[in-house]
Amino acid sequence: MERIQKNKILLFVGFFFLMISCQDVSEFNQYKTLEDGSWKSNQDLTFNFEVKDTIRPKNLFINIRNNNEYEYSNLFIITTLKFPNNTAVIDTLQYEMADEKGVFLGSGFSSIKENKLFYKEEKVFPTSKLRFKCKTSNAKKRRN
Repeated sequence: MERIQKNKILLFVGFFFLMISCQDVSEFNQYKTLEDGSWKSNQDLTFNFEVKDTIRPKNLFINIRNNNEYEYSNLFIITTLKFPNNTAVIDTLQYEMADEKGVFLGSGFSSIKENKLFYKEEKVFPTSKLRFKCKTSNAKKRRN
């Protein structure tokens, strides 16, 4: 019973950043559990990682878990990829979280769905010891 109640109030259980080389070898992944199971629009999530191979291109993904308590059909994320020399690349990303009927996309048999969202494709990092910071915006579209 306790497990069912925890799943029921779950909005976003975590944010998962995954960096994979083009040979599908995971070099970095980190999962963050969010307080009260909710990712607040003013809450920054910071991920620090070191790039060991600066020659091979990498694919970067953001994995999100949500349940039926999430009332929007899309998700906007503002990402800042900060380099050691303090230059930064800022991207605004939009991901569809539900189809036109309001049914959530993603994998999972229960009410919790997991989405592997593409962030960067074949990114080559010129130097190691990068700092990654991610935050959300307030722009969302309600489900049908």
